[in-house]
Amino acid sequence: MSYTVEERGNPNTLNYRIFFKNAEGKYISPFHDIPMYADESQNIFHMVVEVPRWTNAKMEIATKDLLNPIKQDVKKGKLRYVANVFPHKGYIWNYGAIPQTWEDPAHKDGDTGCCGDNDPIDVCEIGTKVCSRGDVIKVKALGILAMIDEGETDWKVIAINVEDPEANHLNSRHSISSSFFLLKCFTPAAAFHTWIRSVFRHRGRPAPEARIPGGHSRLVQEVQSILFKIICHDFLIKCDRSKNTCVSSGDSAFSCSADEAKVAVEQTCPFGEGESIPSSVDKWFYYERK
Repeated sequence: MSYTVEERGNPNTLNYRIFFKNAEGKYISPFHDIPMYADESQNIFHMVVEVPRWTNAKMEIATKDLLNPIKQDVKKGKLRYVANVFPHKGYIWNYGAIPQTWEDPAHKDGDTGCCGDNDPIDVCEIGTKVCSRGDVIKVKALGILAMIDEGETDWKVIAINVEDPEANHLNSRHSISSSFFLLKCFTPAAAFHTWIRSVFRHRGRPAPEARIPGGHSRLVQEVQSILFKIICHDFLIKCDRSKNTCVSSGDSAFSCSADEAKVAVEQTCPFGEGESIPSSVDKWFYYERK
């Protein structure tokens, strides 16, 4: 199945949206209508790219909006951007989510002791290609760690695009002790932890705690003691489709028809020229570890 996107509104404004279409040209929800698995027999997942590598705008699937388009996150009425904290430029990987997954805020996770953050499962794709907003790619999970942010569980899946030249060489279960695997998988995980601590410190917030399933509360330990747990169904709690708007489940009282979806999109602002990104977004920030 192939997917395309349609931009609406003006980039870098509150009205900017990215809507999704299936191969038939019908509007769909990336949250509900794109399957979680691209190939379940091979544990290959779909990933919806929200934020391309090296970009700063904090984009995400709007789980509460009709058709769940991608839009920019807002805090206190202002668009959110991730700062450049040396040596990192924006997001250090392609960042996105696994569709049809949901971290239940009413479910206490057995590994973290905290409930979910009410969002889809996050993915950090470490391949060599810089993706585009709205790309739907197939990824292989290499490892997983949990960020505990303000008392909520926020799983981060470390994954690689199956079309990446290095993808065939990386299999976490069988290659965990090889230096090649650790170079490709452990180092990105450590880099993610360093990056996110830098970003939170810049914001003046306590950095989220990083945990690896199995009880390790610290990420930076002897390599031999760190075991990545391959992602499994236990972590992927499917959301109740009946509680959200989706096109594909016609028996749901909360679904909408293809015609209704088209009208809803047409009622949004037409795609137009974007606003300038605030000059502060391009600044570089530095900090000293204390």
